[in-house]
Amino acid sequence: MTAPPPSVRDDLKNLHPYGAPQLDVPVRLNTNENPYPPSPRLRRAVADAVAQAAANLNRYPDRDAVELRKDLADYLGHGLTGGHVWAANGSNEVIQQLLQAFGGPCRQALGFEPSYSMHPLIARVTCTGWVAAAREPDFGLDPERAAGAVRQAAPALVLLTSPNNPTGTATPLAVIEAICDAAPGLVVVDEAYAEFAREGTPSALSLLRRYPRLVVTRTMSKAFAMAGARVGYLAAAPEMIEALLLVRLPYHLSSVTQAVARAALAWAAEPLATVAALRAERDALVSWLRARGLAAADSDANFVLFGKFGDRHGVWQRLLDRGVLVREVGPPGWLRVTVGTPEDMAAFRSALAQALAASI
Repeated sequence: MTAPPPSVRDDLKNLHPYGAPQLDVPVRLNTNENPYPPSPRLRRAVADAVAQAAANLNRYPDRDAVELRKDLADYLGHGLTGGHVWAANGSNEVIQQLLQAFGGPCRQALGFEPSYSMHPLIARVTCTGWVAAAREPDFGLDPERAAGAVRQAAPALVLLTSPNNPTGTATPLAVIEAICDAAPGLVVVDEAYAEFAREGTPSALSLLRRYPRLVVTRTMSKAFAMAGARVGYLAAAPEMIEALLLVRLPYHLSSVTQAVARAALAWAAEPLATVAALRAERDALVSWLRARGLAAADSDANFVLFGKFGDRHGVWQRLLDRGVLVREVGPPGWLRVTVGTPEDMAAFRSALAQALAASI
């Protein structure tokens, strides 16, 4: 008689795996990737770096990624050193390590929703309680009300996103300061889309010296066009990094990953040159959507949340039927579209116009 399969933890039984649909369609605008692939020069630099790393693949990698962390600190600036920076396999692993170290049973994390849906999921799988606080109707945050929610819950971690996913709204420093003043534990600002913010938008990195419990996470998946490399990182006080050493798996970041990331940083001007073009496409898209009577959230990211639809799934499906894949995510009635190339956006606008006409 075959034994029954083992039972998953009770608190995970009703969960669904995270992930956007991966469908083979002509225009994929659902995962906020940079649509521009690495340049030929960057590809050659990456290939050379990987070849050099391959000569020592019989050896474990530098388990603390010391040289990569120095390079990341140089990129971030703000007087940071390698001792202020930590790296892992994507910013999601960075956030998971933070929750492993500072969350866990009998502790809570707080986030302001709608926001990145992975945050409560990572909290759940690390046995950390989740408190969902509300955003304002325009998806922003009022400093006093946000700080009040933090004081009331007294969480071990506050998770903020700036720019926020899925709405695209940047979080003003005044809000972050108010939350840092109110929080008894860590304040984690997820800046995965920071490079796409409008000129002059300050980063929470500028607050690190004032707030020793502040952590700023970043990724190379978006502006660096390195989603396939899986490199995320954070900046924080060195004491925070020492705590993460307790929970990181040995040799968690491969030699190949470290080599690819360092090559991309050495040639940072290549992928970052696409940011200005994507900002312009984003702003033009917001104007186009609003001119057609649709709502579009102000965005500082490489995506736009738009709506509102009585049947958003129907609109999503009609777009898909026309070869355009967007993300059915966020508050009811809204859809999110990644900003792509001019050709991508022309296809999206044509498909959306047809989809809306078909729904009349």
